[in-house]
Amino acid sequence: MTERAAQFTITLAQLNPTVGDVAGNATKARAARAQARSDGADLLVLPELFIAGYPPEDLVLKPAFQSACRAAIEGLARDTADGGPAVLIGSPWVEDGKLYNACALLDDGRIAAIRFKANLPNYGVFDEKRLFARGPAAGPITIRGVRVGVPICEDIWLEESEDYENVVECLAETGAEILVVPNGSPYARDKNDLRLSIAVARVTESGLPLIYLNQVGGQDELVFDGASFALNADLSVAAQLPAFGESITTLRWSKSTAGWRCSGPVAPVVDGDKGDYAACVLGLRDYVGKNGFPGVLLGVSGGIDSALCAAIAVDALGAERVRGVMLPFRFTAQVSLDDAAKLAGALGIRYEVLPIAQAVNGFEEILSGTFAGLPRDITEENLQARTRGTLLMAISNKTGAMVVTTGNKSEMSVGYATLYGDMNGGYNPIKDIYKTEVFRLSSLRNSWKPDGALGPSGEVIPPDIIVRPPTAELRENQTDQDSLPPYDMLDAILERLVEREEPLASIVAAGFDREVVARIDRLLNIAEYKRRQAAPGVKVTSRNFGRDRRYPITNKFRDTGKALPEPDDTLVSRAGRGSAEAFEG
Repeated sequence: MTERAAQFTITLAQLNPTVGDVAGNATKARAARAQARSDGADLLVLPELFIAGYPPEDLVLKPAFQSACRAAIEGLARDTADGGPAVLIGSPWVEDGKLYNACALLDDGRIAAIRFKANLPNYGVFDEKRLFARGPAAGPITIRGVRVGVPICEDIWLEESEDYENVVECLAETGAEILVVPNGSPYARDKNDLRLSIAVARVTESGLPLIYLNQVGGQDELVFDGASFALNADLSVAAQLPAFGESITTLRWSKSTAGWRCSGPVAPVVDGDKGDYAACVLGLRDYVGKNGFPGVLLGVSGGIDSALCAAIAVDALGAERVRGVMLPFRFTAQVSLDDAAKLAGALGIRYEVLPIAQAVNGFEEILSGTFAGLPRDITEENLQARTRGTLLMAISNKTGAMVVTTGNKSEMSVGYATLYGDMNGGYNPIKDIYKTEVFRLSSLRNSWKPDGALGPSGEVIPPDIIVRPPTAELRENQTDQDSLPPYDMLDAILERLVEREEPLASIVAAGFDREVVARIDRLLNIAEYKRRQAAPGVKVTSRNFGRDRRYPITNKFRDTGKALPEPDDTLVSRAGRGSAEAFEG
């Protein structure tokens, strides 16, 4: 071991790339390398597919995009001829006619090595098997005399199986000294514990220290929280980077007879309700910023959902870029008008009141002949919602500001999200937040706000809004059988139906009323078409109604609620392995 190799300095660039902004992402990489050089680093590490932005989805299939990424990587490689730190950067890579999710080592003016992702996730929000070829498990890369293993994201996530290559075991057996794992791991509630447990398992199996570098930022419905970390071989925490913000951190590793070890900064971990709120803020901020909107507007109803969305918007963008509009009708209570005004004042946003009676009455007059002889029903109430949506979209068209939609997961699940732009607009920061959590997050925001939030501290959501009983009120002309149970019950049932996919019989067996469960299941099924038309929004749970829950709109299957029959294996004839293999050729 040379004296030089006894020290190894690695700069972790937990950065926020933009999908498709190849030049901009390359600029970020160069700025990070400049800092790494000033810190005396041997190696700069950037996240998975950084040059492209992650996830690039089908954009990565375009030859022009592949070429742009390759050219950017070559340009960054030429930069390393200056003798500064080597760069480990993620990029799509075409080789022998196949497209790979790759990580390139740039050093001494060259692309010194390439490693391909071997295990491609194809569950939840991931769709990589359709996009990328599977790479081989490969040995470590030598950087400044140190053998560095580079498993990419999913390469450390699962146990070895027929479909899963044990990349870490291969690296350990071929002489790796330290594992550096570039990631594009989206935020989900309590995911920090899961990531840590996965990393602990790989360190335990390999006996090697591990660096887990994750990207940060919002990309459509996904939010990447960063929260990168490093573990020493004895499982002690070598470093913990902050969550929900960019961070360029240099770690100095030393080698002794016990192997490589580091003692770096340890930032507090943000999770639970605080993590969900911070994710909502970052998701909205990046959706607005990366898509070039000058600001946002939203309908402020005096209710809890629009109040929370307004607070999130101000924290994300600043009060000067948020506009609230109250759109009252004859059913709007004075307390709602008062609370909406208090909210706008506490947040410091531009606020106006636009009564909609004239427009709604005009629609009803136009339809009076068509509706002659028909009873009033939910149709007339929906005219209120449509009017509000039309006015909000008109202001959006005129000013360029994006409409923030305000439907929570509970009500959108069962088709109750219509009022005040719940469905209409550009983006919904609480799309994946159940109603009971809406109340919790609102209370939380009055006593805490995330680092980097641009809104005022202290009480910003009027307490009267928060303390109103969280029960679903009947709408005008709505019948009793269409009413919803209290939100704590509704959310508990939905969590079992949506997140866990439990049969109705098991939900009833857990103590829920059979008729209520059947009603919620029916509403969930018939509202699928509405959810397909809803705006995108931040994902914070294991499953939301966007990218990772795909049910057909036309669908006649319904769970009867009866106990599931046991399969009768005696009816199944199974061929022996030998004859089956012979038949399959």
